[in-house]
Amino acid sequence: MSPIHTESAFGDAIVAAMVERGWREARPQDYQADLGLDTNELFDFIEATQPDEWSELLTVYGGDPSEAERGFAGRLDQAIATNGLLDVLRNGVKDRGVLLRVAYFKPNLVAHDSVLDGYRANRLTVVRELVYATKQADWGNKLDLTLFLNGIPVATAELKNPLTKQGVERAKEQYRTDRDPTELIFTRRVVANFAIDPDLVFVATQLKGKNTRFLPFNTGSNGPGQPGGAGNPAPTAYGTYETSYLWEQVWQPDNWLDLLQRFVHLHKSKTPGGGTTKTMVFPRFQQWDAVKKLTAHAATHGAGHDYLVMASAGSGKSNTIGWLAHRLSDLHTPTDPRELDPEAIAKGLKPGVPVFDKVIVITDRRNLDAQLRETVGNFEQTAGLVVKIDEKYGAKGEQLAKALSRDTGKIVTVTLHSFPALLDYLQRNPTEIQGSSFAIIVDEAHSSQSGDAATAVRSALRDLGLDSDSDDAGATTVKAPDAATLDEQLKKRAEQRSRAANLSYFAFTATPKAKTLELFGTLQDIDGKAAYRPFHTYSMRQAIEEGFILDPLRNYVTYNTYWKLVNQNPDEREVDPSKANGLLARYALTHDSTVAQHAQVIVEHFVAHSRGRLGGRAKSMVVTASRQSAVQMARAIKSYIKDRDYDTKYPDLGVLVAFSGSLTVDGEETTEPKENGGLSESALPKAFAYTRADDKAARAGGTGQREYKILVVAEKYQTGFDQPLLTTMYVNKSLTGISAVQTLSRLNRTAERKSQADLAVLDFVNDANDIQDSFRPYFEEANTLPSDPNLLYTAQSRVMQAAILSGQEMDEFAAAYFAAKEKAAGSQFKWEKLHAELYRLLSPAVARFTPLLESEDADDQEAAEGFRAALNDYVRKYGFLTQIVPYQDAELGCVSEVDLDVSRSTSWGGMI
Repeated sequence: MSPIHTESAFGDAIVAAMVERGWREARPQDYQADLGLDTNELFDFIEATQPDEWSELLTVYGGDPSEAERGFAGRLDQAIATNGLLDVLRNGVKDRGVLLRVAYFKPNLVAHDSVLDGYRANRLTVVRELVYATKQADWGNKLDLTLFLNGIPVATAELKNPLTKQGVERAKEQYRTDRDPTELIFTRRVVANFAIDPDLVFVATQLKGKNTRFLPFNTGSNGPGQPGGAGNPAPTAYGTYETSYLWEQVWQPDNWLDLLQRFVHLHKSKTPGGGTTKTMVFPRFQQWDAVKKLTAHAATHGAGHDYLVMASAGSGKSNTIGWLAHRLSDLHTPTDPRELDPEAIAKGLKPGVPVFDKVIVITDRRNLDAQLRETVGNFEQTAGLVVKIDEKYGAKGEQLAKALSRDTGKIVTVTLHSFPALLDYLQRNPTEIQGSSFAIIVDEAHSSQSGDAATAVRSALRDLGLDSDSDDAGATTVKAPDAATLDEQLKKRAEQRSRAANLSYFAFTATPKAKTLELFGTLQDIDGKAAYRPFHTYSMRQAIEEGFILDPLRNYVTYNTYWKLVNQNPDEREVDPSKANGLLARYALTHDSTVAQHAQVIVEHFVAHSRGRLGGRAKSMVVTASRQSAVQMARAIKSYIKDRDYDTKYPDLGVLVAFSGSLTVDGEETTEPKENGGLSESALPKAFAYTRADDKAARAGGTGQREYKILVVAEKYQTGFDQPLLTTMYVNKSLTGISAVQTLSRLNRTAERKSQADLAVLDFVNDANDIQDSFRPYFEEANTLPSDPNLLYTAQSRVMQAAILSGQEMDEFAAAYFAAKEKAAGSQFKWEKLHAELYRLLSPAVARFTPLLESEDADDQEAAEGFRAALNDYVRKYGFLTQIVPYQDAELGCVSEVDLDVSRSTSWGGMI
């Protein structure tokens, strides 16, 4: 075979490319396996960068260089064993009172070129065919490539060439079976072990023999950040491989050092027994690429830009947000003005300054807030960098305002709904957080962040968030604004809804709606048309193909199909759906006999097909259309289990039901805890997660806890519920669009023993083609055409066509509204007192609307309902479009801003 086809030729090409980019090739014989170091490189680095410190240490060791080197090498190994390699690389080592650095990383701000002297002195070397073993059994083994930083091995690589009938899978197998994981180089040195062939790359941070887990480190089939599947695109440049990005980009010296400094981290987590486990986390390629691209754009363009990251489930979003938050917290603009965007310079952006004063990580659910806070905290390298806003520590608004106004605590984690409290606090303390720039990381960006909730965030953080003349808010009399002032106030409210020059949103979601795309997305040319698309994409398709999530649609079947399969009757007669009556269909789904039939199917299917999966750990979810349906279904399932004596035969077949609030069923009021035998709502997730198979005491003969295998839900737990043991779903609810994707995706989480074959979806209601259509926009690529800015004027015209609203009355109402708001100055009590005047000014419009609504004339009723629908449509459009289009038209504000605030608390709300 020609040498050009060999593994050695592949290695030659990689090393040549690395040397071309700044690496040096070192000799394998210089590595001392017992020390885990190339001492020549280590001490050459120390003497070149820290001659005075080395001289001091040499004196302490009696002036004997050999003794000093031997002593420091031992101390270095001891420090790595105690504190970990990352801590030693970043902070150095003290030996007998002398601090020595073993690496230098690039500072956030390079004020002068001399600051980089230590950084440029780093010695990056690559060694071929390294003999690494200290144990006689492994003495003959060699590593294809080993990457060193100043004589310390930080990564290894096994290379394979498919032309020799050995690919990347053989490289993985070599690590699992031919490499002793207890060797020094693997236990206390390297942070990454790469399995590489010309097409694919995988990486493992820790070798565990046959249990070693390799994660894909590939760009995606269409390239980094682009829609597509697993793998890498075909090379386009002469002499390159599909995997050339690894040594040309990731291992490029600046990028590699940055990765070691800012990305690789040691994750610490508590075990159920109270101990602590430590896991080395190395970024996946898409995580590293997203953070690099987001921060690069923000550094050169400054604040005021929005970014949307389409991050599928399984993308490692929490870690990505953690890395991004830390990088943004110390991000500076380039010191060379030529690297700045010319438009940003024109708007006042300066070189060498912080881009953001604060980074705010926002989520819309408490449990996600706690999870992200823990994740971000794991990256913390500076004490006090992360501040959490928690009601346990006092008023949230005050906590948040103080966190945003002080220099320390650069990263703030908070729930979305804390911002109204911030607005209230700012009304009473108008000198807080003025003139700051903010990076706002939004987790699970969807309609709640693209509507009025996001406006509250913008209003709170844009400059001061208050009118400049509001200092007299406590005055007993307030003059109503004149026409000119009113016009300015309406314009200001519209401005508060639009994009802000001091705010940058970094929004993450797996399922971006058209609204979300238009609000946070990037406008690009797609097939000759301008459309919004994500700034960076890690698609559901790629996550599935890379094995990070499972595909619920691959094991999806409708009840009609299931019935035919079970009964082996392909000629079963069907009713034409187009002729079905909607009310009759709803009745059928909740009719006792139908519920009982479905309960029977659910239990028998679960017992026959799912109960034994995952070693007896498998769980199921029943999705119902309403709280009433959930309770009825849960009761029917329990009844069937008892009637069949399954509760004795299968004692693990417990049933739980999840719904909010209380409701009346069969003439009696009930609640979730009452239906679940007293189990509290907060305890339900943990109770459902419990399995006797994982309970050591139960396996040893103890009683253990009650086990639940079936969870019946109504809205609750259809989003944001992460239970990896879920394998089966029974759908008894109409699902469309994002709702279908989010609900069925409860099954896609991976777990030990869980495979694609374990999943099952049995749908009693929906059509398979409709469900597939719902998934299609989020499976690979999301984009949407931009909204027509004139849509708002069209909607306004529809509202005003009805003879109900008067321009003069709206002006009077708006004037009174702003006067009342200024007088109330954030006090709910005062605001309620001022409602009377607002009611009085609304009454003429209400008087014209009510007779139409209550008229026996069908035309009048149709006109009233048409007006109500048009007004609803206008308010919705205004709330969304004004965040994208900077409307400055006061007339639009008259029919909107006031309506948005008072519609739920006045007679105006009757029309909405």
